[in-house]
Amino acid sequence: MSITTFPPTDPLTWKQADTDVHVATRNGEFAGFVEFDGSAHLVRDERGTDLGAFETLDDAQGALENISASRAAWGRRAPLTLPRAFRRGLRRARA
Repeated sequence: MSITTFPPTDPLTWKQADTDVHVATRNGEFAGFVEFDGSAHLVRDERGTDLGAFETLDDAQGALENISASRAAWGRRAPLTLPRAFRRGLRRARA
C-alpha cells in the first residue's frame, strides 16, 4: 500500500456515499470521510485516524481539507537526516 501526496492546491472532491456519510477524494485518491452519528459529524482521514467531531458538515469538511493541505505542505519539506551514530550501522559486540 502506498500513500500519494498531492499539492494542497488540488481541492478535495466530496461525494455523498450514504445519507450520513460523505467521502472525500483528491485526484481520484481516497482522502477521508465524514460520518454523521446522530449528534455530531465525525471526521476520519485517509488512514482512518479520528480527527474530531464537529457540529456542522461544513466544519467537518473544512477540518479534513485543512489537515490534507497541511500534510501536503509537510511532504514538501526537506527530509530528516539521522544522526551520524545511527547511519553507521550496528556493530558486533566482541566476545
